[in-house]
Amino acid sequence: MRQRNRRCRRGNAHEPRDRWMITYADLITLLLIFFVIMYAMSSLDTEKYKIVTGSLSETFKTGNPVLEGGSGLLDGENGSQNSSSPANGQVEETGSGNGENAGNSDSPESGNPNAETGTSGESQNVQPSARELAFREQEAKLAALMGVITKYVEENNLDGQIFVADKPQGIAITLSDRFLFDVGRAELKPPALPALRQLSGLFRGIGASISIEGHTDNTPVSAGSRYNDNWELSGARALSVLRFFLDSEGLSPATFQYAGYADTRPAYDNSTPEGRQKNRRVELIVLRQLQEEE
Repeated sequence: MRQRNRRCRRGNAHEPRDRWMITYADLITLLLIFFVIMYAMSSLDTEKYKIVTGSLSETFKTGNPVLEGGSGLLDGENGSQNSSSPANGQVEETGSGNGENAGNSDSPESGNPNAETGTSGESQNVQPSARELAFREQEAKLAALMGVITKYVEENNLDGQIFVADKPQGIAITLSDRFLFDVGRAELKPPALPALRQLSGLFRGIGASISIEGHTDNTPVSAGSRYNDNWELSGARALSVLRFFLDSEGLSPATFQYAGYADTRPAYDNSTPEGRQKNRRVELIVLRQLQEEE
């Protein structure tokens, strides 16, 4: 009896070793089902696809207009005529093999949104508007302006006096107060006139507005100054530069605007002498905007 029980136990011990085949078979079956489903999903019934797209197209055309005065999301030239046709009308014409109907379904008169732009729906011959072309032309001029000024600064060793930067609002040309004025004064110094004259030549025909902005540090004006505070000093300095462009160079007044900001817009820290020196400046900003035509 003991030997028989031992044999039974040994026989049962071999049985779990083959159970992995069941799991393996299940796995193979699941993989087969998965790939069959993937293959079925990748196969597209063309006729059913045309029926679905035609039905959706007619639904959008006959729905409520998105914008006032429109006839639907897919408003075509003859959208009102197509909206009265059955949803599967286009499918029947396509499947009939009639050459005339097939050709007319892609013509501009049929209201098909892909007739002129192709099956992808992307326009091939979209022309930019006149304003967009004007902006592109202005950007090219601004890029050229920045390059010319940068080269002029390098050739005349004015790196510490004139700075050029491309900012979101436009091309900013920063002039140090030591380059333009004496301490506490707003009259232009003679050495600054050639650079301003060079800038005036570049501003002709730029087709953009130019903002002249005066800035100071947070140090109050001296007791003997002719200006009451930094507001008057910054505004007077910006006005001096503007007067040079208008009176001496004959530029159009409609091109310019000017303002004095005193110490309200510091570019550097006013707690150090170097920062205060850099904050005393006049900025010429060629704005990224087109002038309105009169």
